[in-house]
Amino acid sequence: MMLIAGTVPIADLPLTIGTVRAEGELLVVDGYRIPRTQGTGAMIGAALATTEYLKLESPQVLIAGDTGRGTGTQKIYQHLTQRIAKLAPRVLALHYCLPNMGLMRRLCEAIDRCPKRPVMIADAGSMYAAKAGRLAREFDIFTPDASELAFLSDRNATHPAYISRHLFNTDIAQTPKLVEEAHKNGGAPEIILAKGSTDYVIRDGEILATIAEPDVPELEAIGGTGDTITGLVAALAYAGLELQEAAIVAARTNRTAGKLAGVSPVSKVGEIIDQFNVVFKAFLQEWRGRREAG
Repeated sequence: MMLIAGTVPIADLPLTIGTVRAEGELLVVDGYRIPRTQGTGAMIGAALATTEYLKLESPQVLIAGDTGRGTGTQKIYQHLTQRIAKLAPRVLALHYCLPNMGLMRRLCEAIDRCPKRPVMIADAGSMYAAKAGRLAREFDIFTPDASELAFLSDRNATHPAYISRHLFNTDIAQTPKLVEEAHKNGGAPEIILAKGSTDYVIRDGEILATIAEPDVPELEAIGGTGDTITGLVAALAYAGLELQEAAIVAARTNRTAGKLAGVSPVSKVGEIIDQFNVVFKAFLQEWRGRREAG
């Protein structure tokens, strides 16, 4: 089983767990409908499209509404901490949650007691909590953008808003140096997929791949395109790809889908997700096992 957990900005959405299915532009979990426009919804939508193409079991998702008060975040982490051994996911992908270090620490302790450890993926608030709580090495892969990577590399920062480098001065060209610092400071798991105008796949500080083509600058302006990459990584890892291979294929898929969709800055992320099956049919076999020059 693949389990994706994260909050969505719907105040009255209760803690909900179940198999996800698509209904037009919406995702349906246990009768509740959420948009796939960005954040956790975009991540789930990307993972669902991938499992459907590969004819795998659809993702199980654990979601709750949270508009910044932290109640949904607390419910998700408490549920996972209490039931992770019974749920026994093969892949666990954590996404939008308020960065609560105490809740993250208790979850990691519960996972340590599981008979078999899942593949651990984190992005957004869950990634912030893991780094700030010095738990990055409990995870297998993070998927930060350039500013988030600066946060991971800053030894003392507990949130991206407090990094010593100003967010707007963060350049994707600094990625190798920032990743090296993040690993040295304990702020990185084994693998990082750094998202940007050029995507970097790095393992323990070594660049495994750089992906810059196709170059679709419009993707940078569309909310949710970083979330879709994380969903792709989770689903491809669930399909059995090695994590570094899953990261490379995910980056190439997202870019190629954006190109095929002919996106503009006003496009919706669903237009990109809808192209994944076309991209997989044309390129997945070619890309599997391929190594990009680093």
